[in-house]
Amino acid sequence: MARDINPEVDIRLFPEGVTESNVADFLHDVNVYVDGIDFFALPARRMLFRVCDQLGIPSLTAAPLGMGVSLMYFKPGGVSFEQYFRVEGRAENEQYARFIAGLSPAMLQRDYLVEPTAVNFQERRGPSTMMSCDLCAGVMGVSVLKVVLGRGKLRAAPWAMQFDAFHQRIKFTWRPFGNANPIQQLMLLLIRPLLEGRAKPG
Repeated sequence: MARDINPEVDIRLFPEGVTESNVADFLHDVNVYVDGIDFFALPARRMLFRVCDQLGIPSLTAAPLGMGVSLMYFKPGGVSFEQYFRVEGRAENEQYARFIAGLSPAMLQRDYLVEPTAVNFQERRGPSTMMSCDLCAGVMGVSVLKVVLGRGKLRAAPWAMQFDAFHQRIKFTWRPFGNANPIQQLMLLLIRPLLEGRAKPG
């Protein structure tokens, strides 16, 4: 399909997956890294963002949240993925809680996500809609264009941008120290019971 679009495209295959032993090859000559892997693939995501930070590669993630999108940009020399999300040494569920809190500090989708059983960490599933996935693709495409061409400003972490189509709202949040920020600590107190099924949204 890619060659149908561009017959001169350079496609490099990694049939064994991307691992610590080949991640440098995977990122060789990369201008920008687009995070599009599954939410629950957190170890792989951390590895990729860590190496991008070491190699000075701009990296972005766009998360489908409810009926919206959250965008984060990690600029070389700026706040890193680990410095923002602060998941090192945490239990697995706590890492997921911190990832959600960091991606969605505005929590614009919180009041209309009314089915807590849709999130099940043991079964590795979480709610997202096709509308939000499409929004992710569009927002990410424009953001990559801005990074690669150097045209227009893009706020880097600890800034995050969340747009919610259901509420028709956009919000930019600034969280110095990432999840160590007091506001984020309060957010985690709300998120943990939801993820453990001990509370309902709203």
